[in-house]
Amino acid sequence: MAMDVIDYFIHGDDMQFVEIELDPGEAAIGEAGSMMYMEDGIEMDTVFGDASAQQSGLFGKLVGAGKRLLTGESLFITVYTHKGQGKKRVAFAAPYSGKIIPFDLRKHGGTMICQKDAFLCAAKGVSLGIAFQKKLRAGFFGGEGFIMEKLEGDGMAFAHAGGTVIERNLAPGEVLRIDTGCVVAYTPGVDFDIQFVGGIKTTLFGGEGLFFAVLRGPGTVWMQSLPFARLASRIFAAAPVSKGGGGKGGEEGSVLGKIFIGDE
Repeated sequence: MAMDVIDYFIHGDDMQFVEIELDPGEAAIGEAGSMMYMEDGIEMDTVFGDASAQQSGLFGKLVGAGKRLLTGESLFITVYTHKGQGKKRVAFAAPYSGKIIPFDLRKHGGTMICQKDAFLCAAKGVSLGIAFQKKLRAGFFGGEGFIMEKLEGDGMAFAHAGGTVIERNLAPGEVLRIDTGCVVAYTPGVDFDIQFVGGIKTTLFGGEGLFFAVLRGPGTVWMQSLPFARLASRIFAAAPVSKGGGGKGGEEGSVLGKIFIGDE
């Protein structure tokens, strides 16, 4: 399917949203629940599976839905089609604090490998698939498991990452060791593997987990400074203690906070 050519603008700094401008007949696809607003003339339709496979009949829809289910996404995706006159806009918001990364798939060989749940929106025609880790240890200990998202096509796609995002170009044979949760996306030419941190003291007290992600060029890697799992664990740890469970509770560093919680 031919990709729709879209114009876009990313607004904001830490809590970003992307505004996509559509000409009559053009369409964008978005993850369920990601739409922020749309102008009059744009019609919204929820489809089963991968919107790029809608012309392939029931089997194509089932295959697209199965791929999305394996990556932890919803079975449905929403298509926003401009059926009015002139230029109209639809916007998609990031789910938490971080950055929206635009990928022009034409500049990256038509394929991008992303962590699960990274996809936000794209031009209609971009295929949302799955990528299996080729190495068992990378699948077991890579943080993202065997299955990652694969974006294919020659249009624009947008992913979301936590905190600050850095893009790093790796020369052939160049190696970069990254915390497994900080890997957002990489081009298919990058070799992804896992390395044990090593050393009992470092493993037990280093606070960086048991494994590094080892990425070897050539290719491009995108990294995030604040993986959502790390953010969630800090929030949970700081949450007030309740009868049903929770974090360590109280106002951190406050004796009074601990006293009041103990008196409840």
